[in-house]
Amino acid sequence: MTSPESQPPAPQPAESQSKDRVYRSAPAIAGGVLLLAIAGWLGVDAVLSGEGRTPWLALALLLLVVPLVVAFTLRPAVYAGDDRLRIRNPFRIVVVPWGQVASLRSAYSNEVLTESGAKYQLWAVPVSLRARKKAARREMRATAQARREMGREGSRGSALGTTEGLRQGFSREPLSDGPVRAETDRIMDDLRGLHEARRQAESARGEVTVRWAYEVLAPAVAGAVLVLILVVLG
Repeated sequence: MTSPESQPPAPQPAESQSKDRVYRSAPAIAGGVLLLAIAGWLGVDAVLSGEGRTPWLALALLLLVVPLVVAFTLRPAVYAGDDRLRIRNPFRIVVVPWGQVASLRSAYSNEVLTESGAKYQLWAVPVSLRARKKAARREMRATAQARREMGREGSRGSALGTTEGLRQGFSREPLSDGPVRAETDRIMDDLRGLHEARRQAESARGEVTVRWAYEVLAPAVAGAVLVLILVVLG
């Protein structure tokens, strides 16, 4: 008879959900940090060395500017999980279950369209036309180089007079692993793939929820009111 101490430990349950994939804009974060540093430097200097109402106006402007800079640069993010897409935009947080996503569209901005017809922009995944043009040029160069390589191999096979040489020349794989894509376009491809894989899952059903970011709106509005009062009072 086996004693309780000698029994093997019970297996631990595996995690039912994987961690969300997080997408953010590195240039926006870098620009936001730089703007906050400049605003802090100018604001602190005005508070310490200003006269009259200048320090109070500087504080009011900081209360207005800092939340807006954070909202448009540091705050935006896209969280893609197995069951839903969570979009953190400057002034709203939108949660869209995959079953409610109709399509993910890329034009001059990246957007998610819901089954009800609503449209939400992905601020954290901005479209860069410059990056698209750069990727297109790289793709053209890779294609041209692959064709030159196939032509050389085909000519070599023809000179040898063997069909095996021709077969090897024209079956050569391209130098790139696939089409060259801009970074944000690759992110949208990943989101589309996750959407196709999870849209029929039972756990991916539900309603779209939208929550306003009052933690950003409230200080910004308060700062705008204070600036207006100080300007009117002169």
